[in-house]
Amino acid sequence: MKTIDDISFQGKRALIRVDFNVPLNSNFEITDETRINAAIPTIKKILKDGGSVVLMSHLGRPKSGPEHKYSLEYLLPTLSKKLEVDVQFAEDCIGKESYAKSKNLKAGEVLLLNNLRFYKEETAGDQIFAEKLSKHGDVYVNDAFGTAHRAHASTAVIAKFFPNNKMFGYVMANEIASIDKVLHNSQKPFTAILGGAKVSDKIGIIENLLDKADHLIIGGGMMFTFIKAQGGCIGNSLVENNLIETAKELFVKAKQKGVEIHIPIDAVVADDFNNEAIVQIVEANKIDDGWMGLDIGGKSRSIFHQVIMDSKTILWNGPMGVFEMDNFAKGTKAVALSVAQSTQNGAYSLIGGGDSVAAINKYKLAEQVSYVSTGGGAMLEYMEGKVLPGIQAIND
Repeated sequence: MKTIDDISFQGKRALIRVDFNVPLNSNFEITDETRINAAIPTIKKILKDGGSVVLMSHLGRPKSGPEHKYSLEYLLPTLSKKLEVDVQFAEDCIGKESYAKSKNLKAGEVLLLNNLRFYKEETAGDQIFAEKLSKHGDVYVNDAFGTAHRAHASTAVIAKFFPNNKMFGYVMANEIASIDKVLHNSQKPFTAILGGAKVSDKIGIIENLLDKADHLIIGGGMMFTFIKAQGGCIGNSLVENNLIETAKELFVKAKQKGVEIHIPIDAVVADDFNNEAIVQIVEANKIDDGWMGLDIGGKSRSIFHQVIMDSKTILWNGPMGVFEMDNFAKGTKAVALSVAQSTQNGAYSLIGGGDSVAAINKYKLAEQVSYVSTGGGAMLEYMEGKVLPGIQAIND
């Protein structure tokens, strides 16, 4: 695995694909800086070596051409402050102005190109567009793990124009190393905690984890498909009826492989999907019609805590309930605290997936777990055993 530590960037212009797809509020202020913070060490290493940096990223999903609300210019104040450099900006990622600015960069200077997705050629993986982007650098660095599962022009196709000068930044290298540690070098017992709304999003990862994990904790909306598969009554809770048989098969496979699946035994249910709804705690498999499960209950939290505390390796992907609403956040918070506590006791913990990362940040526990992944979809696909185009392009 070739990384930025393998060369000196003295006198070199590094074109870095970063993942600056960050959330902005109505005033175009960044509300979560996690992805920007993650990229800073890579950029600083190159600048410290005596190189210059050209940054490229996407932001949001512009429909057709440039849209002001998706301009990367809103990131300039934050980026300049964190890098302690007056970051330059190009209104167009492949326009004359952008080439002039990147060509004239001096050592220690940084240029941010505007949104790659203002061109449909980016997501189409267009080779001509990739070649145009490649003219901005002498060296190509991919540090955008969050888009590594996409065969886009700037993440996969562009690498062929740097046959001997392509490498991973620290984000990519650390993501790969962290996931590989969990998947291939995990200390036992290994517990995977999976939550979120849909089983369909997690089938691949569950299948792959049955060969690696000792314990599988299921929470969130997806738990009700498993509960119904066991014959439970789930009221108006979220369910994927087309996956009932799949859930039954997973129970059988887990038993055959000696993996213990932990399903919540109690649930916080409400008569409506809002924080002001009437709430009660019932057995998770005895929910009446008109009620929906929106979090795991106290008994389940206690059981899960013990499993997590007894673990040496922990993977967490997906919340236990609708943690955005305070009345249904206790399960997710409890799991977050348990993972942090187990980590302090020596376990290795990997947190991945947008909602899990949001939860860890919400409860200010990011510094108390081993690694927080920046790539939701990319992490899931990598953990399913899929080859990610953005990784393969550097390794080829």
